[in-house]
Amino acid sequence: MSKPVGREPLRSNARSNRARILATAREELGRNPDVTLEELARAAGVVRRTLFGHFPGRAALLEALAEEAAETFRNAMEAGPEPGESAERALAWFVLRLWRVGDRYRMLVALTRRDLGSERFAEVLTPAREAVTGILERGQRDGVFHSHLPPAVQSTGLMALIVALVESVNTGALEDDGHRIATATLIAAGVPKDRASAVVEEVASAMATAPPAHGT
Repeated sequence: MSKPVGREPLRSNARSNRARILATAREELGRNPDVTLEELARAAGVVRRTLFGHFPGRAALLEALAEEAAETFRNAMEAGPEPGESAERALAWFVLRLWRVGDRYRMLVALTRRDLGSERFAEVLTPAREAVTGILERGQRDGVFHSHLPPAVQSTGLMALIVALVESVNTGALEDDGHRIATATLIAAGVPKDRASAVVEEVASAMATAPPAHGT
């Protein structure tokens, strides 16, 4: 699928309308994935013509949200854990940070795959998958993660696990603030259960006292 073409710079009021529409869409789609564009326009406080001027259809709106989510993930991943962090702590940091910045996009996980297709969905997750691959490479060298799969393959599997668990939160089958998902990811990477739980709690405590990174 081709990537969206660049947009012309928007005037201040147009930028404000677009940002308000996207923010409203994130909230309303989280409550009702089948909300109509007309309903979104009313919720955003704009006329139907204004919304359709920015987003001529549902796919265009979801594409804009997917692009926004990908940029948010890139910003979060660029911040990175502290230099010298162990691979297991870095992986816990990654999942908790991904949850922190991605909680507002949870419903988009299902909608992107349903409405935009698996290829675009994979593109949105590319920055996260690449970050995990780098952590796994280091962890396999250090002997803290199992090495029976190549890092890139293991990364794909872990991202699939994270996505599945996020979808379980969407459906109400799982309640989590990111800790259980991070622990499950470490266990799947080869960290013993008790150690995985301890690492996640350590990293979560450190993150709670750290200033928020750009994009969070």
